[in-house]
Amino acid sequence: MAESEAETPGTPGEFESKYFEFHGVRLPPFCRGKMEDIADFPVRPSDVWIVTYPKSGTSLLQEVVYLVSQGADPDEIGLMNIDEQLPVLEYPQPGLDIIKELTSPRLIKSHLPYRFLPSDLHNGDSKVIYMARNPKDLVVSYYQFHRSLRTMSYRGTFQEFCRRFMNDKLGYGSWFEHVQEFWEHRMDSNVLFLKYEDMHRDLVTMVEQLARFLGVSCDKAQLESLIEHCHQLVDQCCNAEALPVGRGRVGLWKDIFTVSMNEKFDLVYKQKMGKCDLMFDFYL
Repeated sequence: MAESEAETPGTPGEFESKYFEFHGVRLPPFCRGKMEDIADFPVRPSDVWIVTYPKSGTSLLQEVVYLVSQGADPDEIGLMNIDEQLPVLEYPQPGLDIIKELTSPRLIKSHLPYRFLPSDLHNGDSKVIYMARNPKDLVVSYYQFHRSLRTMSYRGTFQEFCRRFMNDKLGYGSWFEHVQEFWEHRMDSNVLFLKYEDMHRDLVTMVEQLARFLGVSCDKAQLESLIEHCHQLVDQCCNAEALPVGRGRVGLWKDIFTVSMNEKFDLVYKQKMGKCDLMFDFYL
């Protein structure tokens, strides 16, 4: 499969390194040279994969999935480096060779589009949990993320960043294609499609969905305890003192979008999602 260089994004100092394009999708530089190996990565029936477009609530989802699948205590999770327990497939560390050797059951994350994930996943060989987030909140969070990391060096305005998002010029390519591709596979027996907003709107139903999908059996009392623990995780994630105020809040976009930006975004959203019946809550 051919890879080609993509120019560093035009905003001065936005990134230190270059993206590259793989089959027309802009990917982070650390994906270069490993896409063939990712496609051939051997999956196991006991694997659980968490896939999201960046800033879709991945950190919160991984903690809830870990709690539901492992029966862990939320206080214990708070003391763990949860990222070590759930490596990202395409990241430089720990790397594909290390992930291959992890003991089962493995919990593995990825931000890659459906089409670039291991071929065995397309064949239904292990469970995949996908979570989507409304794009207005997502782009605000993605912008804050780029601004916060020294390695990103993004110093452009939010308006410029939002324009990049609408034009599919950020790492991991088009959000619109990413979510629609997974939405088309939502009925696959090995795929569970979730929405970030439902974690805030109806956590009980989401936890029940996860437990059924992961094959976790529990009585009423155990389920109630599990749901209470998940509520604690959501509260901790969205209200932690070290985080920007309201980072995980639904409707975050209303604090930063101008009327003009919102109108332009709605137009692009309608053009790119018009034929898709996937719906999002933009505020609760």
